[in-house]
Amino acid sequence: MKVLKQLFDFYINSSIHVALSVFSLTWITLLEYGILYDEVLLSFVFFASISGYNFVKYFGIAKFHHRSLADWLKAIQIFSFLCFIFMCYYALQLRINTMFFIAALGLVTFFYAIPFLPKHLFLDSKNNLRNVGGLKVYLIALVWAGVTVFLPIINNDYAVNTDVVITGIQRFVFIVVLMLPFEIRDLMYDSLKLATIPQKIGEKQTKIIGVVLLGLFLFLEFFKVRTTAKSLLVSILISVIISLFLLYSKKEQGKYYSSFWVEGLPVLWLFLIFLFK
Repeated sequence: MKVLKQLFDFYINSSIHVALSVFSLTWITLLEYGILYDEVLLSFVFFASISGYNFVKYFGIAKFHHRSLADWLKAIQIFSFLCFIFMCYYALQLRINTMFFIAALGLVTFFYAIPFLPKHLFLDSKNNLRNVGGLKVYLIALVWAGVTVFLPIINNDYAVNTDVVITGIQRFVFIVVLMLPFEIRDLMYDSLKLATIPQKIGEKQTKIIGVVLLGLFLFLEFFKVRTTAKSLLVSILISVIISLFLLYSKKEQGKYYSSFWVEGLPVLWLFLIFLFK
């Protein structure tokens, strides 16, 4: 059992789980617009998600402590490096215009972790985009929407029409709501200067805002030309499930409540699409 728990913790801490969620949302976009399974792009998204997330999570820990790193962090570093190699391999097979779009998203991710802004904007010395007050959740949602909606559209030469823009807005809203249980969990640990949504309006109001945003997510579905009864039903189901997880979230969460169950909801969304297909 101890070995299984260690493997499971590695699965979570090495960002494989979050990469599966990004992978799932990207595949959902391909399915929604009738685009064939894009193995190269989806593989790139999976390995890039692991590389990017681990860079953001562990850069501050690892940069000055290479010799004294814990064994688990060393393993994650090696694993991330291998994923980075696979990411580069698949990136070389993507279209040129896709690469330009990836470069823009990559810059946002880079500056999200690397200190470069004036120190007076921060409560501590971590002067990166991640620590700008009120910006964190929206940056994450923006990058996820870019990767999971516009990246597969661009790489497959699909026109960026009104439906695609609506899907991009929906995905942004979806990710913001998905982040709220994490924001509630981190209330006791986040710097006050981060100005997260729960810090600004409180736990109860955050949940209300989340439910309202899910209503907006569903409302936008009716403006799509390509929407179907099945896609609407799946959207309703996943919205109800997310709202339940949000309403039951609290500061004293179980260890895996957000990091596994909430983070895995995009995978469930993909499963529901195949189930009703």
